[in-house]
Amino acid sequence: MISFFKKNIVPTLDAVGFTVLLLIRTFGKSHHVFFKRKEILEQMFIAGVGSLFVVSVVSIFTGMIMGLNTGLGLRDFGAEGQIGLLLTITLTREMSPFMTSLILAASVGSAMAAEIGTMKVSEEIDALEVMSIDPVRYLVMPRIFGFSVMVPVLCIYSSTLGILGGAVIGHFQLGIDMISYFQDVFYRISSIPGLKDLYVGILKGYVFGLIISTVSCSQGLRTSGGAIGVGQTTRKAVVTSFLMVIFSGYVITAVFYK
Repeated sequence: MISFFKKNIVPTLDAVGFTVLLLIRTFGKSHHVFFKRKEILEQMFIAGVGSLFVVSVVSIFTGMIMGLNTGLGLRDFGAEGQIGLLLTITLTREMSPFMTSLILAASVGSAMAAEIGTMKVSEEIDALEVMSIDPVRYLVMPRIFGFSVMVPVLCIYSSTLGILGGAVIGHFQLGIDMISYFQDVFYRISSIPGLKDLYVGILKGYVFGLIISTVSCSQGLRTSGGAIGVGQTTRKAVVTSFLMVIFSGYVITAVFYK
């Protein structure tokens, strides 16, 4: 029992504590945002523009698949015309934040952890500290700020493409009128519940972005063991990000939709 505690529980608690403290230290360096604006914009470009193609393809086909399956299910009840309403709710509230965040965790988050991990094992982080350069201000803060800002933007973009993909399938395969489809979409978005779905989706995107970037940077800074350690760090960053995104998504939904 003691051996299990030392090998599993203690390292986990140590990693959690390190990650939370890293996030607190990062927000403590927020007064340097203006001076690090170039690095933050660079991270926004990497997370946003660099992931645009993958997010676009996945979002369109997700909307098409969901639209087709939902429409075929509702056709049995003569209600296939409601897919615009259902897709708007599902994509803005749940699917787009999850889908976008998981894509970015696997692509940008893993690269972030590998980059910082490589710097750690090659003692570049130690060199920065010797030169009195804070690694949190120099490396971590621009990544967390830039990444967490871009994820909500990509969530809105993903929702829009998903709704458009559902419209194409609804019109050409289910015979749904485009005008009535988008009337349902705009009716839902302009309503109070629809605005709540949109705001909750944006909040989820920001929280997911904060989690992924913080976990990735934390894993990178705790890397050891050379090239093998970098590979393990990358895997841990992606797996931990996936689990935390799913868990926090449930918590946010439970809080806002009781």
